[in-house]
Amino acid sequence: MVSEGELLWTPKQAFVERSNLHAYMQWLKTERGLDFTEYEPLRQWSVTEIEAFWASIWDYFDVQSGTPYAQVLDSRRMPGAKWFEGSTVNYAEHLLRYETKARPGDVAFHHLSETRPLGRMGWTELGNDVRKLATQLRRLGVKPGDRVVSYMPNLPETAVAMIAVIAIGAIWSSAAPEFGVKTVIERFAQIEPKLIFAADGYRFGGKDFDRRGDVKSITDALPTLEHVIWLPYLDRDARLEGVDNVTDWQALMDIQAPSRADFEFERVGHDHPIWILFSSGTTGLPKAIVHSHVGVLVEHLKLMHFQLDLKPGSNMFFYSTTGWMMFNLLVAALLTGSSATLYDGNPAHPETDFLWKLAADTGATMFGASPTFVQIMEKAGLEPGRKFDLSALECVMAAGAPSTPETFAWFYKGVKEDLWVTSQSGGTEICSGFVGAAPSLPVHAGEIQTRMLGMDVRSWGDDGRELVDEVGELVVTSPFPSMPVKFWNDADGKRYHESYFDVFAGVWRHGDFLKINQRGGCYIYGRSDSTLNRYGVRIGTAEIYRSVEQQPEVADSLIVCCELPGGNFFMPLFVKLKPGFEMSDEIRAGINKRLRQDYSPRHVPDRIYAIDAVPYTLTGKKMEVPIRKILMGWEPGKAASRDAMANPDALAYFVEFARSSTDYQWRAEASA
Repeated sequence: MVSEGELLWTPKQAFVERSNLHAYMQWLKTERGLDFTEYEPLRQWSVTEIEAFWASIWDYFDVQSGTPYAQVLDSRRMPGAKWFEGSTVNYAEHLLRYETKARPGDVAFHHLSETRPLGRMGWTELGNDVRKLATQLRRLGVKPGDRVVSYMPNLPETAVAMIAVIAIGAIWSSAAPEFGVKTVIERFAQIEPKLIFAADGYRFGGKDFDRRGDVKSITDALPTLEHVIWLPYLDRDARLEGVDNVTDWQALMDIQAPSRADFEFERVGHDHPIWILFSSGTTGLPKAIVHSHVGVLVEHLKLMHFQLDLKPGSNMFFYSTTGWMMFNLLVAALLTGSSATLYDGNPAHPETDFLWKLAADTGATMFGASPTFVQIMEKAGLEPGRKFDLSALECVMAAGAPSTPETFAWFYKGVKEDLWVTSQSGGTEICSGFVGAAPSLPVHAGEIQTRMLGMDVRSWGDDGRELVDEVGELVVTSPFPSMPVKFWNDADGKRYHESYFDVFAGVWRHGDFLKINQRGGCYIYGRSDSTLNRYGVRIGTAEIYRSVEQQPEVADSLIVCCELPGGNFFMPLFVKLKPGFEMSDEIRAGINKRLRQDYSPRHVPDRIYAIDAVPYTLTGKKMEVPIRKILMGWEPGKAASRDAMANPDALAYFVEFARSSTDYQWRAEASA
């Protein structure tokens, strides 16, 4: 039995010395006179001398800008810090920089789906396709600042579309095709898109899902749309009926590719939006999070090179959908000259260990997996390291849920002994990580190796006191470039401020429980707010309530998500029924069907229970966080103040539920 914090792996000196991080430290010594021989002093410098650190990133990677920046950072205030004012850059230009160096056989994307065989897209093909599509988008009247959205599977066409949109200074946003119509409209209607990329459907687990009707409903609900780019993916003869201004993907791409010399990337100002990502909140519509070209560029250059150690010859594979920020990070691997593997389909179809086969077939050097996925492997008695050739594999990144010591230990038993196993934690809000990996550090069981460079991450108590070896709030006390520049349709910045800065003035509070130990290792203990985190995808409780409380039988409801040992989750829904109704399988099925149709399968709860009353505060807020704490084993008196409740007797049900329920097994976070 492995224990938390047990040393599992130490990098060989040769591994450290060929890392990008080591080369950067040597450059700092030569060019800046800074002699760092270990990671932690480098990290401390990066969050103390913020301007010097980010200037070094700019210079080290020779960021291409049409104009020089006036200053790295205008002030250290949050929110509102401005990065590299005066610069004009384009993120897509840097994604394709390696094209000029790539050899004929170098791969940009490996790609596979349940309808297509394994294929490879080289750098020249990628560059040509991006330039063709970008040119055509300009001919269609798409201009810098216009919003372009996507309802497409995880295919190379989607990646090409994303890069092309960014290349011309338009703003990208994506929803996965498994999202229901309501989910998509709630997101896209906020940003008033000019153009949409859409596919006819997708295949998952051997079953086809036709989305033509959904696409029509979505386009009908978006009056600002001027163009629909149509990809017949499931059926090459599929047509989109009843929709105007539809252009077939293949017809659009049937032009001569502009040369690299003739094509011009749209270099944009320091605060120009690159994309809009959506993260569900606890109230109102999903948050429309806006990042900038320059902020994401310097952050991803740092992340991909120094924390993940990608380089030419690497291949990053992380199972993702196009509605998750991990799709953006897969594409970001191109910044390093690495390739990325795109897969669309069921991760366990046709066999449970299918993703490992794909990793072997593509020569993946980095493999992304969730702790839940590992648990499935372990229960099935699978050891992919014995079955597949994983000799190219150097790193496994466990993400999407807190990792246990057993998760880490399985990789060394089931995959290979010499393996850099790391866990990460960050968020859609920053399209990156706060805590994660460093190739020069050892691996301890269940422990995230370190805080990332340039991220001034601390663990704070409720009183703002910094904690060591105790669980507190994950906060960031200094600005960083990939902070959102704003939320869309949040002119006064109120919602942005309320989301991250309403607890500690001028300090980013992320909403995760964090423990940092004496050696700097990090542990994430789930959400500290009421946002639901299910397998790494954040779901806003407001989305659940909007659907559930439209059911004719439901008067009120409350939902929480509990992180359990082994990377599992338990997401129960508690409903108060209207007079005259009693809970039944029929009512439960109706609720689940509505959530699946309105949003996605991830929105469907694990169990539904009838309750007499939903607990509320005196100010009328549902007590999601206190109820989650009680279900996770906290003492009721520490989890909730009865004096602050409108209906304190409502707590009794949940206290008894936590004590007697056999539907889940909790771990006592409060004593962690």
